[in-house]
Amino acid sequence: MEPSNHTRVTNFIMQGLFDHPQHQRLIFGLFLCLYMTAVMGNSLIIEAIILHPPLHTPMYFFIASLALVDILCTSSVLPKMLENLLQEKKTISFDGCMAQLFAFTLSSGTELVLLTAMSYDRYVAICHPLHYVNLMSKEICISLAAGVWAVGAINSLVHTLLMLRLDFCGSNIIQHFFCEIPPMLALSCSSTYLNEIMIFMADIFLAMGNFLLTTVSYSFIIITILKIQSSKGKKRAFSTCSSHLLVVSMYYSTIIYTYIRPTSSYSLDKDKMVAIMYTLVTPTLNPLIYSLRNNEVKVAIRKILPFTTK
Repeated sequence: MEPSNHTRVTNFIMQGLFDHPQHQRLIFGLFLCLYMTAVMGNSLIIEAIILHPPLHTPMYFFIASLALVDILCTSSVLPKMLENLLQEKKTISFDGCMAQLFAFTLSSGTELVLLTAMSYDRYVAICHPLHYVNLMSKEICISLAAGVWAVGAINSLVHTLLMLRLDFCGSNIIQHFFCEIPPMLALSCSSTYLNEIMIFMADIFLAMGNFLLTTVSYSFIIITILKIQSSKGKKRAFSTCSSHLLVVSMYYSTIIYTYIRPTSSYSLDKDKMVAIMYTLVTPTLNPLIYSLRNNEVKVAIRKILPFTTK
């Protein structure tokens, strides 16, 4: 067999988000505003929960963790995308691409498990209120959070290490606006069989597993709420989990659209729009959902931002 004369790829060229150069600066301004809103909104949520003692409860502890994950998610993608919007040649180094892939995979995997932990918290609060203090103690919450981040980190590390073992010696054009696993595998000139096996396992255990656990938790929650006699009691019980349910619905709708659909319906442009949803729009909306629908969070934010009291 003759030795390969291919040159190993040292950087990648991203296709970008849109094929209309005349709109790039307008899109840059819009996305920069959304990115700043996402970072500042989630940072404000974290600060409010830390500084306001009444928010030192398991539910808000997990909301602060979600805000941190959202900052990581959007910051792993948006800065480089914004930079590329202002450049004619949209490049990223090999090491930079691997770092972006690790950070994005870490945030997405962690958010899946975190939403399940938050569902469990709401299940205990509504279905077993008398045992809530014991079942969701400070030690248990810290252990749950540590486990959530450990699962996300291990998942991300495995996928990144498997990506690093591949050879990229052909085309270096990524059919996306950031380094995500599927478009990266399409560029490899070596076998991706092991990578695909690990992706399948992650889909089963992380995506489907957490979706089923979340569904089971909310099934018990709904059954318990329906058993409450007074309409006021039902409304109060539902209000404690409505924000989380809305966030879960937004997140899983993008996941289902991206991965659970016929191959014939795949569209690169549509996939990019969905990617914008879960890397920018969702992290921007989450702080609004938790603040606008929660009086305690509003009080804490007003103490941080005195000009909002009027």
